[in-house]
Amino acid sequence: MNKLYKNAEDAVFDIADKSTIMLGGFGLCGIPENLIAALVKKGIKDLTCISNNAGVDDFGIGLLLQSRQVKKMISSYVGENSEFERQLLNNELEVDLIPQGTLAERCRAAGAGIPAFYTPAGVGTEVEKGKEIKIFNGKKYLLELAFNSDFAFVKAWKGDALGNLIYKGTARNFNPMMAAAGKITIAEVEELVPVGSLDPNIIHTPSIYVDRIFEGENYEKRIEKITTQ
Repeated sequence: MNKLYKNAEDAVFDIADKSTIMLGGFGLCGIPENLIAALVKKGIKDLTCISNNAGVDDFGIGLLLQSRQVKKMISSYVGENSEFERQLLNNELEVDLIPQGTLAERCRAAGAGIPAFYTPAGVGTEVEKGKEIKIFNGKKYLLELAFNSDFAFVKAWKGDALGNLIYKGTARNFNPMMAAAGKITIAEVEELVPVGSLDPNIIHTPSIYVDRIFEGENYEKRIEKITTQ
């Protein structure tokens, strides 16, 4: 099976309106910049985006919000995007805000084939509305469902044509969990290396989870800084 694609535009060829997409990254660190740009160019609408955050006005998922391509955001933090705020307050955007740990576990559960789990996070808040509550050892827990996404977009430091991935530093964040959780996982990498050149002991995402891979370009990395001593 050939997983190697020329670029982001080729890799998103079958993504259609109303798709649900997981997008790796934390803040502006480790986000799939090329894939987001390809979606903007493709112009598809009514997307449901699952991401820790919603980017900023002119970068990351913020670009999809600017072009009104997102119907629903499922996130844990959205505080630095004025366009997101405007759409939310004007009832132009559906938003599901959930605790960050719950977001991570809903991703992990999906990748592990676990349909649901109980967590104490959100008990006694708006998060618990409409959810099953169960008591374990005298303490309340909420039933949370694993995510169900059509695609997962992840960004890695290095990868090979089989789809083995290595992330660098904190840019790993949500990427490995989302890579395992997507029905179709598309990976963009800073450097595409020959098959067999990656040390198996340091591979973070094994190739079994990756369906498509390409070498990205023109990364801005707005929050990633080189520090020398």
